[in-house]
Amino acid sequence: MREKVVVIIPCHNEEKSIATVIKKIPVKKLANHGIATEILVINNNSTDRTHEVAEAAGATVIEETKKGKGNAMCRGFASLPADTNYVVMLDGDDTYNPAEILRLIEPLQSGFCEVVIGSRLSGKMNAGAMNSTSRLGNWVFTNLVRVKHRVAVTDVLTGYFAWTKAAIDDLAPHLHSAGFAIEMEMITKMARMNYEIYSVPISYHPRIGESNLRPYHDGARIFTMFVTTFQWRPHCPTRFHTPKNYQQQNNQEQEIQEA
Repeated sequence: MREKVVVIIPCHNEEKSIATVIKKIPVKKLANHGIATEILVINNNSTDRTHEVAEAAGATVIEETKKGKGNAMCRGFASLPADTNYVVMLDGDDTYNPAEILRLIEPLQSGFCEVVIGSRLSGKMNAGAMNSTSRLGNWVFTNLVRVKHRVAVTDVLTGYFAWTKAAIDDLAPHLHSAGFAIEMEMITKMARMNYEIYSVPISYHPRIGESNLRPYHDGARIFTMFVTTFQWRPHCPTRFHTPKNYQQQNNQEQEIQEA
């Protein structure tokens, strides 16, 4: 029975690059491995022709009017078809190589794990792809997460992820970040939910067009997200983590209803 991967691409004004990204997705190669592909472009308040260009390139385009990468990703997760087996996220600015998707999916398909991130810092960083400030910030955040959450990640701010659909069903109800802190929220909350997260090396290229990232402003939000997840626990049981106070909370609610 053929499996299915859905590729989610959040976009804000990416008309110059989105068609290239879509065309690089290795649909035929994935089909040779028994995996069908569906592409969802989440058009996040773009003022250019991102919608039209993505649609013409063969993607299904979904509109998200609340600005922010986190909002776009949550819209994408909510739009996943029921027959999805794997979910891949990558940016629409052509910084990540879609041809490497199979490298991220293989550990999921083999049952090795349910969450994989593409690591730029341990992969092939092309000249001009990341400035020294961003590289330093990423290194600091990555090591903070490794020490605090004991997870084997080497790039916590990457925009290249792969999950099983079951992992997304588990994670998505707990996501609230509107902007660029979404990657930090996903990784730290998956760690708190006892998911094993693994990294694979990827290549990283200079982006096409202007970046939407504001390094210091967004860096502060990312750090705030890191701190706020210190004591976070899911408020409902998941497949890998049931909070100790969940049954107590249910009992208390039942007592109130009976009274």
